[in-house]
Amino acid sequence: MVRRYALSDQQFVLIKDILSPAKPLRRGRSRRDDRTILNGIFWVLCSGAAWRDLPERFGPWQTVYDRYRRWSRDGTIDRVLALLQLQLLDDGTLDLEPWFVDSTTVRA
Repeated sequence: MVRRYALSDQQFVLIKDILSPAKPLRRGRSRRDDRTILNGIFWVLCSGAAWRDLPERFGPWQTVYDRYRRWSRDGTIDRVLALLQLQLLDDGTLDLEPWFVDSTTVRA
């Protein structure tokens, strides 16, 4: 069962190569799981909650926020979202029609 805002196994397989560091880190603590971190990022962004309100199952909020900032700066988040959007378009589960709104459909 996939939780709300979480990646399915199929989606994670599609993007896992983008998230992995080029070379393994040698010092300090072991790296937190990329899937868990990304699910935490999605939880915050989709729920609108503050980073400090992130549930403990995603790890420390500081770690999740730090990885989000790093991935945002280097373009990783954009590449992940582009790949996931392409998959949804291919599957037919993403309908772009409702996203196009003009002045004739919204009254002031």
